[in-house]
Amino acid sequence: MKFPRNARIFRGQLDASPFVGVLFLVAIFLLLNSSLVFMPGVAIKLPEGKGFPGVTGPTVKVFVDWNGQLYYESQAISVENLRLKLRDLVRRTGEPVTLVLLADKTVTVEMVVRLSELADDAGIKMVVPAVRPPAGQTEGGAVR
Repeated sequence: MKFPRNARIFRGQLDASPFVGVLFLVAIFLLLNSSLVFMPGVAIKLPEGKGFPGVTGPTVKVFVDWNGQLYYESQAISVENLRLKLRDLVRRTGEPVTLVLLADKTVTVEMVVRLSELADDAGIKMVVPAVRPPAGQTEGGAVR
């Protein structure tokens, strides 16, 4: 039995429009996932450091940007309102709370000391600065 052969080698000109369409789709996906898309939040450049302790138990995060503005629960807040919120949180929790301070590397030491005193006044006994690992090192300390 002989089968008819109707498959022929394409000898015409290749149409580029499907490739261009796929290229545009890839470009759109890359743009949507890039840093050109506005990401809401506070831009903070954490200082580098290693050997800082981890945190166990309940924590509360306070952000301080390069301008000295305080942020608590993603909202700008004044020092007095922050003191009241921290006191209320410590009262509600009933166990020791740790303050994780995410301060920009340009924040002055004076501001960090003021926040530590504020936390102590609110009943928080431990303040831990958030840092990022040094460039070129992984979490275990090995060089990449």
